[in-house]
Amino acid sequence: MPDELRHNLPQVPPLAVKDVRTDPSAYPFFNRDLSWLDFNQRVLAQAADPRTPLLERLKFLAIYSNNSDEFFMKRIGLLKRKIAQKSKERSHDGLTAEEHLDAINRRILKLTTDVVDQWNNALRPALEREGIFVRDYVELTPEQRAKADDYFKAHIFPVLTPLAVDPGHPFPFISNLSLSIGVLLRQPGQSEHLFARIKVPQVLTRWLTFQTGREYVFTPIESLIEARLETLFPGMEILEHQHFRVTRNAEVEADIEDPEDLLEVVQEELRARRFADTVRVQITKNMSQEMRQFLIDGLETTESALYELPEPLGKADLMTIANGVDRPDLKFAPFRPEIAPALADPEADMFALIRQQDILVHHPYESFDSSVERFVLTAVKDPKVVAIKMTLYRTTGDSPFVPALARAAESGKQVAAMVELKARFDEERNIQWARTLEEAGAHVVYGILGLKTHTKTVLVVRREDDRLRCYCHIATGNYNSKTAQVYTDLGLFTCRDDICEDVVDLFAFLTGRSLKRDYRKLLVAPAAMRPRFLQMINREAENARAGKPAKIIAKMNQLEDPEVINALYAASNAGVSIDLYVRGFCCLKPGVKDLSENIRVVSIIGRFLEHSRLFYFLNHGGKEEFYLASADWMSRNLTHRVECAVPIEEPALQARLKEILDILATDNRQAWDLQSDGTWRQRQPAEGEKERAAQQMLVERTRAATAGRLGKVIG
Repeated sequence: MPDELRHNLPQVPPLAVKDVRTDPSAYPFFNRDLSWLDFNQRVLAQAADPRTPLLERLKFLAIYSNNSDEFFMKRIGLLKRKIAQKSKERSHDGLTAEEHLDAINRRILKLTTDVVDQWNNALRPALEREGIFVRDYVELTPEQRAKADDYFKAHIFPVLTPLAVDPGHPFPFISNLSLSIGVLLRQPGQSEHLFARIKVPQVLTRWLTFQTGREYVFTPIESLIEARLETLFPGMEILEHQHFRVTRNAEVEADIEDPEDLLEVVQEELRARRFADTVRVQITKNMSQEMRQFLIDGLETTESALYELPEPLGKADLMTIANGVDRPDLKFAPFRPEIAPALADPEADMFALIRQQDILVHHPYESFDSSVERFVLTAVKDPKVVAIKMTLYRTTGDSPFVPALARAAESGKQVAAMVELKARFDEERNIQWARTLEEAGAHVVYGILGLKTHTKTVLVVRREDDRLRCYCHIATGNYNSKTAQVYTDLGLFTCRDDICEDVVDLFAFLTGRSLKRDYRKLLVAPAAMRPRFLQMINREAENARAGKPAKIIAKMNQLEDPEVINALYAASNAGVSIDLYVRGFCCLKPGVKDLSENIRVVSIIGRFLEHSRLFYFLNHGGKEEFYLASADWMSRNLTHRVECAVPIEEPALQARLKEILDILATDNRQAWDLQSDGTWRQRQPAEGEKERAAQQMLVERTRAATAGRLGKVIG
């Protein structure tokens, strides 16, 4: 079992009650996976919210589907492996692996029912009322069918490869998340049934679109294929055809003894993942038991892995429809990021601007290209810059950073890139980027065996007045131009010597494996981040016990680490006021008597994905402390990853961070409160109360600041 899994699943006493979620005192932690599914439920709730524009609701359904795929790939295989190994370990809330998987399946059944209801009874009828239709080939008009026929002949038929299963043709390999058509056949006059599979080509767009004025018709190409089965199986009798979609386990490990090359390990894991065990088979309703059995036998899975869903399978592809309809009245109002006021002059020397003051940027409210991209591209072009060092975890296929770093290396600058090869689902892209940079002459480090490099950091070294001056950018989010448009993240530009010297040491650790632990300002994991956060939590508890004001505010994606949670429980019992903003899963139980009565947990689900990590400690008698971090309070982040947290010490920047937290606290539109029994309750404006959505308030706050008319935004 991987060390990370072992660390995340501590040993606990025998289970006292089966349904621990009905008894908050039974175990002090919520189940991580059930809480993850609760997050998926909150996303699905946005698809059902009539206050959200219709096409945005469709997007939330697509996001839910994508999240569900990720959950199965990451979590179900691990549990099934534990069951096969007869593991005695229990989950955070005391469940055995069998009980854990059973609880997940019951929750997924409920979520699946909700998805069916939302699509069949709410979203699809609402779309049709607006003239937006999803129709199979047989429902098209004669004119539309003629166009579909032409498209099939020209674009689809040449790439189809029907694969039959018989003694001479084994069951075909079916790739992860691919959509297939299963066909039952027989030869005329014979009784034997044959199974065949047709892969719906992933190289083609899923939808054939017909537009007439404001009316849109979207036809899935699988229905075009089904209408031509006689062409694909001439002379055969077609008994049944159904759709199915396979999900495979993504939690696989390379079987390499004493690995010496991290690239070899990652490439082997990618190969292993391609052929990993099946963890889910989504099927269409009314599939015969005979075809089900063909799938169960061929995929070497069980009946419990089959999930019935309404068409279309793979609802993440509905995002294409939501983006393809030109109906601004059915979407959120257009949004354009502002340029950060400190960077308003595009002609100004960015390094001079950073020398004047530390600069805080808040994405997507402030633009990524006018800040982060500008910083890196300026460094590449500047003849005074002698070195650029950058971590790359997840970036885009058309990333501006990799070509820019390659140009810098080719021009003679020293370029060091830490490319994390083990960034889940981005491994192949990162391998390609690493090779591109190596070919340009950059120093490329693939990562550290046993650790993922998750910190988001850029260091620029510039020659100024017979000395070398360092500039750096430290952020909570990835160097990804696309996600920066929809993820909320924070970043700091600074040339402070103490912080930059720490960043120099951090890159020395990444590239040269130094053992430095005593950083001046940064909190670096796995060396010192956990003990320092625990120290600050315990300090607030000590202040509370002494009768002094004590407060903690923490914003993150997930909260799971047992040691941190126990420290928060102790602080709560000491009287510390604790507000936690946790977008995703949360294993901490808030509001439990004699455990966490002073802890409140809120999740913000809205137009943008809340991704920033921000930590505040009152520190009565000293200076208030604010940190931006790449890490969540999770065991994997604090123990098994290289992470970085940077203090924000400029009073003006602290005031801005405090305002962001204050705005989050007033949300009565997108906020969900976690209850002590594990349920989530969405906030609603009281009668006569103004609706306040934190993300929209931050949009307005940023616009006002850019226009130089910043006033009070809250309320």
